Amino acid sequence: MGWVINLFLRVERRREDGFHDLASLFQVVSWGDDMAFQPLGSSAGRDELVCNVADIPTDSRNLAIKALDLFRRKTGSQERFRVWLDKRVPHGAGLGGGSGNAATALWAANELSGRPAGREDLAAWAGEIGSDISVFFGSGASYCLGLSTPAVFKALRLASRSAVDPRQLLAELQKRRTVTQDICVNDLEQPAFELLEELTEIRARMVESGAFSAVFMTGSGSTMVGVGSDALPETLAHWRRDLFVAPARPLLRDPWGWYARPHDSLLRALLPRVEKPTGLGLF
Repeated sequence: MGWVINLFLRVERRREDGFHDLASLFQVVSWGDDMAFQPLGSSAGRDELVCNVADIPTDSRNLAIKALDLFRRKTGSQERFRVWLDKRVPHGAGLGGGSGNAATALWAANELSGRPAGREDLAAWAGEIGSDISVFFGSGASYCLGLSTPAVFKALRLASRSAVDPRQLLAELQKRRTVTQDICVNDLEQPAFELLEELTEIRARMVESGAFSAVFMTGSGSTMVGVGSDALPETLAHWRRDLFVAPARPLLRDPWGWYARPHDSLLRALLPRVEKPTGLGLF
């Protein structure tokens, strides 16, 4: 499955309950975690999750396991699963890695159980464990309203927000069919840059390189996106060699079919001494 970036993110208002109304265009891109699933039967007692990253929880704290629990609760299924997770999306990077894993787990459980639920059911149920999980059941781009990271919102100065109508941004993107700097408005850059000053320099170096037609922060940070070049500019490469860089492409796909892909190499890489299971390989 892919990860998601916010092509624009507008904070429309601070509500009386202290939360914020957001308007954002989510875009799924072609780089993410790999997962594979094997049914264990109803007598297994619990799901099993194996991950290549040591500090990723493999119990009910993991969104993939929460998704499997949710599927059973909604459908009455007793099926348990073994899940292999090859984690590539950085944890806590604001790229929706965990949400994508949860959506994939819901989809896989449904497929391996004979599709007792429709795609609309899965998307609706997903909201119970994560507000952005339903994005992954769409065709790749979704206009959404929602909430985000508390620390960044606490530092947000409402007077610093853009005044542009998010529907105007959406209309301009649809008309131009290309991503330009003026469309990539993110009202959360101000508080995020104040909380992590390094983001300001990363953005400046990306802009100065001239390699990108647009440079913007996605979500509430701390990931910066550059549109137009796969190569890391030398000004950044020489400055910091520990930066995480992942070239990606926007994804548009058909419902139901976009998850499945044979992926034997994933299973060999994660569990070289375990016989390859029968089930689903996903990306």
